[in-house]
Amino acid sequence: MVYVKWVLILVLWLLAGSFLHYTLPHQDVVRVVNTEVRRVDFGENSIFWAQNDTGQEATGSINRDVRFIEAFNARGRPMVYRNEDTGWGWPPYFKLDSSNLQTEVHDLISTKDNPKWVVLRHYGWRNEFLSIYPNAVAVRPVEGPDVRLIPWFNIIVLTLLAAICWAIWVRWRRFRQARIDPVLEKWGDDLDEAGVAMAEKRSRFRRWLSNWRS
Repeated sequence: MVYVKWVLILVLWLLAGSFLHYTLPHQDVVRVVNTEVRRVDFGENSIFWAQNDTGQEATGSINRDVRFIEAFNARGRPMVYRNEDTGWGWPPYFKLDSSNLQTEVHDLISTKDNPKWVVLRHYGWRNEFLSIYPNAVAVRPVEGPDVRLIPWFNIIVLTLLAAICWAIWVRWRRFRQARIDPVLEKWGDDLDEAGVAMAEKRSRFRRWLSNWRS
């Protein structure tokens, strides 16, 4: 049971960590090389795609046009992002300006010989096997690929979550010590007393049986 308990705890922490890693924003320093619109067919990976642009009717179709941003990072690795509205749903980025963002990014397209480096803020994962892409949220130009980025938003959010978890754990521990542990100890004492009483009865029965046989 101890191993099962720790396995469950580990699984819960992994799920929570994966959820936060997917949802919280990330920042990539990249050089934009192209923007385009593709017709995307959705399948089992539809959970990793956002909804229609805000204001458009949700038809429930299995395919629709999606904006994409293509870029390279400083190491020459290709980076592909989708550009979709999040609307008022989850994750709560309240992104309603995908068209404007696509225009801003298109204006920052550059070549390898004359690069323009930008910080592309996004959430989500890139997975070639599942054909999923991170969703771009914002863009801003920077001086070069060596710019230092500090994820202040993530630091604040994780600090607040840690404080909330700590407060809940402390209150649960106090509640357990004040209300649950005494009850469990009493049950344990009652079981011990019942066991002792049962042992005494068995002992008396054995003595009586021994005397009766003799």
